[in-house]
Amino acid sequence: MERVVLVKGRDFSVRRRHPWIFSGAICDETPGIEAGETVEVVSHGGETLGYGSFSPSSQIRVRMLSFVGEPSPDGSFVESRVAAAVGRRAGFFANAATNAMRLVNAEADRLPGVVADYYAGWIVCQFTSAGAERVKHEVASALMKFAPGCRGVSERNDVDVRAREGLPVGEGEAAFAVLAGDEPPELIEIAEGEIPFLVDVRHGHKTGFYLDQRDARAAVGPLANGAEALNCFAYTGGFGLYARACGAVSVTQVDASADALALARRNEALRHLCGTEMRYVEADVFRYLRACRDEGRQFDLVVLDPPKFAASKAQLMKAARGYKDINLLAMKLLRPDGVLATFSCSGAVSTAFFDRILAEAAEDAGCDFQLLARTRPGADHPTVLSFPEGDYLKGAILRKIS
Repeated sequence: MERVVLVKGRDFSVRRRHPWIFSGAICDETPGIEAGETVEVVSHGGETLGYGSFSPSSQIRVRMLSFVGEPSPDGSFVESRVAAAVGRRAGFFANAATNAMRLVNAEADRLPGVVADYYAGWIVCQFTSAGAERVKHEVASALMKFAPGCRGVSERNDVDVRAREGLPVGEGEAAFAVLAGDEPPELIEIAEGEIPFLVDVRHGHKTGFYLDQRDARAAVGPLANGAEALNCFAYTGGFGLYARACGAVSVTQVDASADALALARRNEALRHLCGTEMRYVEADVFRYLRACRDEGRQFDLVVLDPPKFAASKAQLMKAARGYKDINLLAMKLLRPDGVLATFSCSGAVSTAFFDRILAEAAEDAGCDFQLLARTRPGADHPTVLSFPEGDYLKGAILRKIS
């Protein structure tokens, strides 16, 4: 087997079972290692520390597949790990609370770079590392075998991070391909409890839907009873439709994408409810919030679920200014006892740093807030303790008390 040798003193993270080895930690490697090939990781003193997949074009040169004391990954390791990942989600299939969930969550399921999301029998994957790309057909075959009711497995290859791995980034029709089974319909109907959604797996964000916000939507919904609610970065309307189902007086859905709002309207029509006024506004959220402030408008509930503001630590301070600006605006729009549900999906922004941003925004707004709850992705989106970078999504639900 090909091998990489670590710089003296640079093996501490691997020994703590962190799954990434950066290029600067490697002092020697076997010439001509292929992209995605499994390599033996060796300390400077010659000790085998584990095995990982090699990414010659990436700063993350090796993604660990097994660690010291564990066997090297054999020809069946992909199938066994997919089977284990699906098995861990058995409870989601058993209780019928939803028919959409994440089945494979990359490093947390010991399959770095592999994400697989299940939508009512259809599975959509993203392969974001050289190692994941190399085994994608094995992953698809295993998902067809082990995922209950699976009708087809497809991939979305339009995620930008693939470029950093030297992998092609698809555009248009080339961004979507069927890997196994049947081709999915144009829109897939899923359900979270009694709330249905249509998912566009070919063109929607991520693999089509924000499955990682399921628990947050359920937490925010009951706080909307009797409220005038504002859902910012609404996408296809998730938080707003939960607010509607829980008795909001009015819901304003704001997003910059006309296509997303069109699908949000279709999602509204899937369930016939009366009593909530629904509005849809195509606008830049920052500008819309400033316009509401200037007009003196107020709300009982504001949801801020923006896209990633910081893709790396180098963008952290710029992102912090954006998060503070948008939260400050939202805080000023809240009535007394109003609720702010605010989120960050930037992995570079820690929970502690996000709290600090929110505290500074509240200070500048001249008001005080209770912390009602913190949110994170559900149990189908696990993280591992040795890999804090996987804990990207954090949320805070706050009540304005002064």
